Amino acid sequence: MARGIGEDGPHPVDRHVGRRVCEKRISLGYNQSDLGRALGLTFQQIQKYEKGANRISASKLWDIARFFKVDIGYFFQGLGAGQPGMAEGETAPFDHDFPSTRYTIEIARLAPQLTSRQQKLALEMIREMSGKDQDA
Repeated sequence: MARGIGEDGPHPVDRHVGRRVCEKRISLGYNQSDLGRALGLTFQQIQKYEKGANRISASKLWDIARFFKVDIGYFFQGLGAGQPGMAEGETAPFDHDFPSTRYTIEIARLAPQLTSRQQKLALEMIREMSGKDQDA
């Protein structure tokens, strides 16, 4: 059976690391083919890595970190001890199910440059456009 296929799907750590690879790749302006060529892989393999369907080996993660010029720990940032069932029984897990696109990454990068008032207005606009409750 292929890795990541089953009733539970990809392991949360594999999904998190894949998400971080995707976010960094997009923020640096590379597409999946660019990264694949640099690593000697196909873009399909990069897709599988980014979705967490295939685990990234330690040596390949090392190569990715060198290509992106980041410390290997970068890919694990945000993956904290607050995982439910370990030490934090009531804490909600970090939500990994939002799509990383060039737009979501750019929004996240630009938001801190806005004043608090502008951030609040932007948030209200996004909530209204998405149909989400203001108190969410």
